[in-house]
Amino acid sequence: MNKKFIVPLSTWLVFSTFLILSSCNNGAKKTETLETEKSIYASDVISFFNDWKLILGDGSNVGKAINFEHKDFFYTENDGENNWVVFKAPNAGDTHGTSNNIRTELAQVKKFYPKTANDKLTATLKVMNVSTTGDARVAATHAVVVGQIHSADKHENEPLKIFYKKFPGHTKGSVFWHYEINTAGDDNSGRWDYSSAVWGNDFSVVGTEANAYPEEPKDGIALGEEFSYEIEVVNGIMTLTFSSKGHDTKTFTKNLIESEYTATADIPEQTQKLFVPLGQDGVERQEAYTGEGLFFKLGCYNQTNGKSPEINKNWCSGAETHGGNLEKQYADGNYAEVWFKTASLRISDASVSNQEYFDKND
Repeated sequence: MNKKFIVPLSTWLVFSTFLILSSCNNGAKKTETLETEKSIYASDVISFFNDWKLILGDGSNVGKAINFEHKDFFYTENDGENNWVVFKAPNAGDTHGTSNNIRTELAQVKKFYPKTANDKLTATLKVMNVSTTGDARVAATHAVVVGQIHSADKHENEPLKIFYKKFPGHTKGSVFWHYEINTAGDDNSGRWDYSSAVWGNDFSVVGTEANAYPEEPKDGIALGEEFSYEIEVVNGIMTLTFSSKGHDTKTFTKNLIESEYTATADIPEQTQKLFVPLGQDGVERQEAYTGEGLFFKLGCYNQTNGKSPEINKNWCSGAETHGGNLEKQYADGNYAEVWFKTASLRISDASVSNQEYFDKND
């Protein structure tokens, strides 16, 4: 004969209370677990940090940035969809090496030689801020460099700099890239850049007065808008590819081992207008960057500074620096900020250590 078990109401109440308390306790434990999760570092977002040394916006070289962050210059952010690596650099502070400008930037620990190169750097990024002040007649004002190829040897010139530039009041800015000649002879004071537009304008489009801006570029890139670049150097030829949703993909090539600027007559019209009036009228050695170790850089190299435009109308911005006070510069937009979502690096077997460059510049 089956028997029915009747459980008193008081027992059910006690059991229900236990379940509720247990559930609450489990929720508390879950919350506690979430709160104690480890920080997300840049090296968790992009996994190639063993191949770089990190230069901070205070001029220091912190080495390989594994599980590293700095609240003022280098950390991670999540935009609701993805984690990003943030590079930030004010208009003024302590610089690295011989530069006039502040950078928070990765520099490759190996260098490659262009003739034997099979090296590649890719990145997807968005620029979040460029300086809000500066003389609009100065070509470098309101700009930041987000990727480079740098020479480790002799003049330490730069066969590639990738720029983003946006004037105040404009919605869209320009992306362009520079080739800097590897000056013939021992005097590098005559070196100059040649600028090529990707989207929007090139370096030469400037304001008519200190606070009078040119027309906004029609096919430009806004702050916070993603774009990507690929830099590949194979057997002396540099190939650049730029892509962004809603924009035409652009590809460029440049020979790094045979110059097209070996005589004064070869100096382009753009350079004659921008650099020659400042005495920068050099020519390039026939073999260009042949025999020099080259290396990639990636990050936020602020091109705006507080130096007087009377010194150099291309590079000295006359921007607000608050005497180098970091907090004040960040408060009123006098800094550059770049976020990277993805990046990759291919290193050729012929690459060698770049330590000598750091020994000279740190």
